[in-house]
Amino acid sequence: MKLYFIYFLVLNILISVNAMAEKPYHHLADGTFRNPEGSPKRDPNIKWSYKIFNDERKKIKINFPEDHVVPRGKVLKDLNDNLKNDYIAWIGHATFLIKLGNTTIITDPLFSKNTGPLIFGPKRYVEPAINLKEVPKTDIFLLTHNHYDHLDVNAVRNFPHKDAKVITPLKLSKYFNRYKDVNELDWYETIKINEELKITLLPAVHWSKRSLFDTNKTLWGNYLIEYKDKKILFACDTGVGNIYKKLGDKYGPIDITFINIGAYNFFPIMPQKDKSVYHTNPEEALGVARDLKSKKVIGMHWGTVILSLEPIMEPPERFKNNAGKFGFKKNDAIIFKIGQVTKLSEVLY
Repeated sequence: MKLYFIYFLVLNILISVNAMAEKPYHHLADGTFRNPEGSPKRDPNIKWSYKIFNDERKKIKINFPEDHVVPRGKVLKDLNDNLKNDYIAWIGHATFLIKLGNTTIITDPLFSKNTGPLIFGPKRYVEPAINLKEVPKTDIFLLTHNHYDHLDVNAVRNFPHKDAKVITPLKLSKYFNRYKDVNELDWYETIKINEELKITLLPAVHWSKRSLFDTNKTLWGNYLIEYKDKKILFACDTGVGNIYKKLGDKYGPIDITFINIGAYNFFPIMPQKDKSVYHTNPEEALGVARDLKSKKVIGMHWGTVILSLEPIMEPPERFKNNAGKFGFKKNDAIIFKIGQVTKLSEVLY
C-alpha cells in the first residue's frame, strides 16, 4: 500500500512538472503571469511611498495650452463628418477611436473622473473629448490590461454599445458579464474580425494589479491590428525590453505604433529620475518604435491625468524633439490634441 502511494505521488509530480514545461514562459505555476524572458525587473528593495508621491504631485502645475483640447462641439462634428472615412480620434489618455472600413474600435475607454477605486485615485484634469453616451457605434472594445486608468469599470458598465466584440488578455472577461461576445487572448493568439481585419495580442513589458490581492493575476499585452495591407500596433502600457526587436523582426515593419510617452518619472521614490521599468519615457518610446520598425509613432498616455511626477507638457516636447535621434522625422512622431479626429490616410502620409 505504501509503495502504491509513493508511485502515485511521484507520477503526479512528474505530470505537474511536464505540464509546466509545456506552459509558455509568461505563465507561472501559481496562475499568475510575468513579462517576456530577459525583461527588466523592478528592484524589490524599492518601497513605494504614497505620502512622498502625493506631496510631490501637489507641486506639479496644471498648465496646458488652450489648444491642447478640441472643443466638444467640433469633436462631434468631425466624427460625424468622417462617418465614411477611416480615421483616428484621441478621446484622452489611452482612449482612441480607430475606424477601419466598417469597423470602429475603441481602446481602453476611460471616462471616469478619477483613476482609482470609487472616488479615490488621481483625478483627471482634462475631461474626455466626448461624453460616454456620445461614443459613436463601436464594433470592437479593446482592453490592454487591468489598471484603473485603462480598465474603467464604470465605462464598461455604462458603455452604450454592449453588442461590441470585446477582446481582452487572459482572465479579464469577468468584467464583461453584460456583453454578448467576449474573447480572451493569450500572447500571439489572433482573432479574425472579417476578411480585411484581424487582431493579435502580443507581449508587453508591464504588470497588472487592481487590489492588494490580485497582482499579475490577469495578463497584459499589445495589440497588432492588421487591416488590409497596413499594420497598427496599439501598446499596452509598456517599458523597454528586448522583446521588441524580436517582435519587429517577426511582425514589422509597423505602419503606426501607438505608445505611452507619459508616467515615467517617480523620483525621488525611485532612485533614478525619468526612469520606470513599466513605462517608457519619450526617448525610450521612440527606441521601442524603432525596434518594431515603425514608420509613424503616436504618443499617448499623457495630458489627461497626473500619474507621475514629470511636468504635464514635457512628454510631447521630448518626444518630438528627440525623434531624429531614433531615425524618425519630427513629423513621424505624432502628437494628437485631445478630441482631434484625423483621417488614417493623413496619418500615414
